Amino acid sequence: MQTLKKSTISPLISIAAVFIIIAGLMASKSIILPIILALFLSIICMQPILWLTKKRVPYFLAITIVLLSMLVLFVFFGGIIGNSISRFSNDAPKYEQNLRDIAVSTVAYLNDKGAHLDSKQLINMVDPGKVLIFTTSVVGEIGGMMSDSFMIMFITIFMLLEGNSFAQKAHVIENKHGNSLKYLDKIGSSIRSYLSIKTVISLLTGIFIWIWLLIIGVDYPVLWGLIAFLLNYIPNIGSIIAAAPTMLLALVQLGAGGMFWTGIGYLIVNVVMGSIVEPKVMGRGLGLSTLVVFLSLIIWGFIFGAVGMFLSVPFTMTIKIILEHYDRTKWIAVLLGTEEETKKIMD
Repeated sequence: MQTLKKSTISPLISIAAVFIIIAGLMASKSIILPIILALFLSIICMQPILWLTKKRVPYFLAITIVLLSMLVLFVFFGGIIGNSISRFSNDAPKYEQNLRDIAVSTVAYLNDKGAHLDSKQLINMVDPGKVLIFTTSVVGEIGGMMSDSFMIMFITIFMLLEGNSFAQKAHVIENKHGNSLKYLDKIGSSIRSYLSIKTVISLLTGIFIWIWLLIIGVDYPVLWGLIAFLLNYIPNIGSIIAAAPTMLLALVQLGAGGMFWTGIGYLIVNVVMGSIVEPKVMGRGLGLSTLVVFLSLIIWGFIFGAVGMFLSVPFTMTIKIILEHYDRTKWIAVLLGTEEETKKIMD
């Protein structure tokens, strides 16, 4: 009887604990997010730092060189984002009004053909201006996190300074206390590999989109290329969020033909980079099923907002690797994994 009661209560306690943790993360995200971003930055920075130390550059000097390079990039991209969003925000009301006029004329044309649509109700339900506002708000939230860049940079510096001694601490913990921390190396290498590959793919995507829009003649090609670069980090829906406002702007500015060729450009770039180049470069893949990637996007976005959407895959990869390390939670890691991994375990 006690065994039955224990097995019944235990899952309920576990579920309650998960919800309590989620609530705690949401309540303290203003404190947690800078630390998490600093941790990811330190993981990324360790690769060039180790490369410099192999070239006989002193460790502290290597940290200084890498962090100064990162700071220059932050200032450069922050300036582009701020200037472009400011200019676009000034013109946004004009674009929104033009979009509404196009929607009204389209509904009127369909009503002439016997569609019987209520133009006001339809525009209120599907407001094209909201697409522009949503996209700029997502990028604006990322820009807001950039305002904490000095705090993030300081935390990153201290993490990197501690990084040299972490291997020694891990060795002592493993030898003296019998707790292996080797899975932390796997987490670091997995995140470093994913973020580095994703950054290169996203950068190429943004450059190709910028060139394509420049050829077509769409306004603010640098802004849309930058948005395509940033939102490409968001799995599954990032490219759609990036393409929608650009196509609407092309419709207002260049007409249906401009919208068509803008959509074709986004389709070609994302299919080539996302479906052909990225899987080949990524090798074995993320180790996560497609459903898990999409659900993690929703969950981490709900907890941490736009930043959570950007880092949803690294977060979930980290959790999966930790779950694989313990016998009691390996079955959860199997559920999160791909079909290929499941077949290997069965074989």
